[in-house]
Amino acid sequence: MIQEVAMEENSVITIISITIIALNMMMIIVLDIKNAIMMATMAEVTTVTMAEIMVATMAEVTAVTTAVAMAVITVVVKDVAAVGAGCFNLINN
Repeated sequence: MIQEVAMEENSVITIISITIIALNMMMIIVLDIKNAIMMATMAEVTTVTMAEIMVATMAEVTAVTTAVAMAVITVVVKDVAAVGAGCFNLINN
């Protein structure tokens, strides 16, 4: 009688132990999957963010460069026009 009770207790303890081990393994698997998803998401977010920053930066650099170039061209054209007008005045006087 005592042996039967002890065997039943051992069986219950074994089943509980196996269940705990299985649950721990499942939790480890879930955490691994979560970490993999987080890494992929962070990589995606980083890639998209860097691409957006690069596009915005290139647009700004292009706009500033174009504005500066146009300002320089305007000054040069005005100077050339002034020199041309001066030469024209010298020739006609």
